Amino acid sequence: MPELPDLALYVDAIASRTVGQTLEQIRIVGVNLLRTVTPEPEATAGRRVRGVRRMAKRIVIELEGAIYLVLHLMIAGRLHWREPRAKVPAKVGLAAFDFTGGSLVLTEAGSSKRASLHLIGDEAALAALDPGGVEPLEATLEQFGAALGRENHTVKRSLTDPRLFAGIGNAYSDEILHRAKLSPLVLTSRLRPAEVARLFEAMRETLSLWTARLREEAGEGFPEKVTAFRPGMAVHGRYRHPCPVCGAPVQRVVYADNETNYCARCQTGGRLLADRALSRLLKADWPRTLEELEE
Repeated sequence: MPELPDLALYVDAIASRTVGQTLEQIRIVGVNLLRTVTPEPEATAGRRVRGVRRMAKRIVIELEGAIYLVLHLMIAGRLHWREPRAKVPAKVGLAAFDFTGGSLVLTEAGSSKRASLHLIGDEAALAALDPGGVEPLEATLEQFGAALGRENHTVKRSLTDPRLFAGIGNAYSDEILHRAKLSPLVLTSRLRPAEVARLFEAMRETLSLWTARLREEAGEGFPEKVTAFRPGMAVHGRYRHPCPVCGAPVQRVVYADNETNYCARCQTGGRLLADRALSRLLKADWPRTLEELEE
């Protein structure tokens, strides 16, 4: 799922190409894409774009007359900038937003189409879509600590909870926790003040670093290589690869359709976190430490 750094690039790229332009029409192909009834897509035709912004993991395109196009890309949704009135791709195409100078095309890979479009006609309805998490790069340490302590969950779950923090998902939470040298499964209630401060700094540094890095890679072009797996990442998607800090093999905890990656030596004192599926299968043979794993 695109997270804060990738969404920031999308917002910048869309804004630079559409603000002041007229939205000529919306062509919706995906049968489940549109999640609202009013205003109708036809009501957006002929309206100029006033601004583009991010709201948590959603992209908001504001049109004159207080109409908002709200896109949630979910896991596999991606945006592309094409020539005016470009054809919507077969199979993966969901919609095209035709502006004066080009078309913003929405695609989604896979058979499970989960991306969504809301057409909103007032600020109150728009605000209702905001889960309310604090902005990671705008929050103070005090605001961060208050959000973190609002509920007692694992720190991994709290970082990815949109009601607590806006725009952080599975990929960058792994990177943040590695930089902070914290276990993804430690409970937020057990974090000491120094650890909260370290996590706060790691969050700001990680998100700022990757936003700047991705902007440099994209240059003036439209971001087409949006992915949760980057070669330069320390642990996310790097299972069994060496940790760039200590060289120990990156570990993982698998749950449902997702996984958490971490370095046992840097983050858990060498202790391996229980993988539900494998630990249940291996029982007493499940290794508890890196040393046992190597043996």
